Amino acid sequence: MNPIERAKQDWYPIAIVNDPRRPKFYATRVLGQDIVLETKVDGSVSVLSDGEHWKTIEAYDHIWTTPSENPRPLFSIPEASERDRRFVPCGVVHVRCSPLRAVENFLDIAHFPFVHTDILGSEPHTEVVPYKVDIDETKDEVIATQVKFFQPQAAKSASEGIVTEYIYRVPSPMNAILYKTCPTRNDVQDVITLFVQPLDEDNCAVWPWMALYDEESSMADMVEFQQLIFLQDRNILENQIPKRLPIDPKMEIPTRADLTSVAYRRWLKKNGTLYGALTHTADQRAG
Repeated sequence: MNPIERAKQDWYPIAIVNDPRRPKFYATRVLGQDIVLETKVDGSVSVLSDGEHWKTIEAYDHIWTTPSENPRPLFSIPEASERDRRFVPCGVVHVRCSPLRAVENFLDIAHFPFVHTDILGSEPHTEVVPYKVDIDETKDEVIATQVKFFQPQAAKSASEGIVTEYIYRVPSPMNAILYKTCPTRNDVQDVITLFVQPLDEDNCAVWPWMALYDEESSMADMVEFQQLIFLQDRNILENQIPKRLPIDPKMEIPTRADLTSVAYRRWLKKNGTLYGALTHTADQRAG
């Protein structure tokens, strides 16, 4: 199966549910195809591309669509049913990079002290201690555990620096979920996700979403905090060469801190989920 046909089997986020700023007809793209999202008088939505209706669902405060008549099921986030959490859709950021690059960057903690200085990391706390990465064959997911990093401000609600513990899940090629230490409670974990809309192989729209325990921060402050972090990431992502994600291990040399990235690339290759990837060194000129 070629990369585009494999990619068409998944669901992709295209808008926030009940967004009052969204026009009645909202034009965007998915997998290089132009689509139009229509919001009807009764609040229901439909997606049209070249005269064909695409399936839509609502999940995690977002509208998702797929060109497939028989798509893979959307992944589960059990924490989305915990009603005492605050659910925070953080808007959208457009990035000139492969959608797979955006996910990989989300999985990388080594850049925290240098890109998110005095927020998610700081010098001299730059060491990435050994952690564990597995590919869950039953769920077909990448899982990274025992990830720990000192963070000066782990969340908007954090009042001081803490050693934050992370668990990463990659349940589908263009979506990643982070479970992290909650700054205000020691019995739960906050959830931060990266939902990625592939505009095409070299451009994407990123829709962060959070499920937090935070009774102090306003919704606007939580959105602004997360947007600040990702806008810092965008500067790095848009200057990476090549724009697409190299799958061949000879293209980029990993370090010990890149275990999750290595597992992610291996998982993509195994599953043939290569939309937005480079598979051969010679392809770098095209990426």
